[in-house]
Amino acid sequence: MRPLALDDLLPLHEFAAQRRALFEAHVRYVDRYRRARVGPSLSLVFENRQTLWFRVQEVLRVARLADAARVAEELDVYNRLLPGLGRLHAALLIEGTDETRLLDELAPWRTFRGEELRLRLGGAAVPARLVTNRAEDLAVGTAHWVEFAFDDDVARRRFADARRRAHFEVLLPGYGHVSEPLGDDVRQSLIEDLALSDRDAA
Repeated sequence: MRPLALDDLLPLHEFAAQRRALFEAHVRYVDRYRRARVGPSLSLVFENRQTLWFRVQEVLRVARLADAARVAEELDVYNRLLPGLGRLHAALLIEGTDETRLLDELAPWRTFRGEELRLRLGGAAVPARLVTNRAEDLAVGTAHWVEFAFDDDVARRRFADARRRAHFEVLLPGYGHVSEPLGDDVRQSLIEDLALSDRDAA
């Protein structure tokens, strides 16, 4: 997927002036096209150029970064979150239901290594790979990055076939859940990610 460039970004003052409307549009877009919930505490938010654009603009706003060289450095870091060839990248967000029991609610995730999360396509599965896999990443607990690799045409064809049920499952001791089937809008948006990564790599 084509990385974001300096020319794609709004100046800080323009973004600040439009932020409320942009934020509301971003939330609507993510909820309709980019989010999948798995059980009561887990959300997957799949990254593409549009989601990353808002994420970067927010970071620049909060940090008050306007220097072109510093902004370019931030873009280099955040562009790594875009999916590569045959890949889907997602932020894995663990949402506690009770702030007073947050440590207990995070306990099942301390052993999470990625493959316990799968995208199910009928009888086949595409396991996740945990990108934030350092010990210090896992200790933080509430946000991680995962990647789903479609390394063969069979998995891609199955995912593109709307007749096949597609859903996520996570199988951890203390947290075992299956998502609702992916809605048409989310599924089509992710299929377009895979097609776009193929085109950009050609």
